[in-house]
Amino acid sequence: MTASPTFVLVHGAWHGAWCWRRVLPLLRQAGAEAHAVTLTGVGERAHLLTPAVDLHTHIQDVIGLIDAEELSDVVLVGHSYAGMVITGVADRLQQQRPGALARLVYLDASVPDPGTAWSTPHSPDTRQARSAAAAASGGLSFPPPDASVFGLDGADRDWVNRRQTPQPFALYHQPLQFDAARVAGLPRTFIDCTAPALPTIAPARLKVRQEPGWQVLEMQTGHDPMVSAPLELAHLLMQVAAA
Repeated sequence: MTASPTFVLVHGAWHGAWCWRRVLPLLRQAGAEAHAVTLTGVGERAHLLTPAVDLHTHIQDVIGLIDAEELSDVVLVGHSYAGMVITGVADRLQQQRPGALARLVYLDASVPDPGTAWSTPHSPDTRQARSAAAAASGGLSFPPPDASVFGLDGADRDWVNRRQTPQPFALYHQPLQFDAARVAGLPRTFIDCTAPALPTIAPARLKVRQEPGWQVLEMQTGHDPMVSAPLELAHLLMQVAAA
C-alpha cells in the first residue's frame, strides 16, 4: 500500500454518505484520497427507492463510483449491512479488474458466507420484526431504529435520527452468491466496536476470530464510530491502509 491510500467508504443500513462527514476531511488531511457513496434508495437518494432496489443495485452503486473515478488499489470500507455490499463488490472486481482493490475493511459489519443473506445470522425475533415492519410499507422498506441502539446519545443521537431513512427491504432476505476464495484473496480487516457491542454483529465478531487470514482490531465505542469516534477511526483506517 502506498503512503497516500485511496478509500471508498460505504455506509450501513438507514444511513447515507452523510454519516462519514466527520471522517472524510480527516482522511484527506492525512494525505488520503477518500470517497463516500450513498446507496440507492437511502440518504439523499431516498427518492429513488422502488421494490427493485436490492443488494445487486448497491453492489453496482459502489462499482460505479470506483469505475467513474478510475480508482485502483482501493481500501474498501463497509459499515454494518455494507459488509454484504463490499463482499459482492470484491467478488466481481477481483474477477473483472484485478488490482482495483487493495484491502477490505469490515467496520462492525456483516461478514457473509456464500449463499447467505443479511438476515441469515439475525435472531428469529429480529427477522420477524423487520419483515412485519416492511409489510406495513407494502414490502418496500423498513424504518430505522432510534440511534441510541448504536451507542449514541445527546446531539449525536439527534443528528443521526434526523438523517436516517427507511432501508430497502428487497435486500434483507436476499442471498449473496460469491466465490469465497476469490474474496479471501484480498487482505481483510474487521474493526469490532465493543462499547456498546451491537447484538446483530455478534456472529460476525465470532466468525472473524475463528477463520484464518483476518486482522481483527477493536474500538471502544459504539456501532457508529464515524459519528462517535471519527478521529480514532480515521487514524485506525490510515494505519490499516499502511500495513
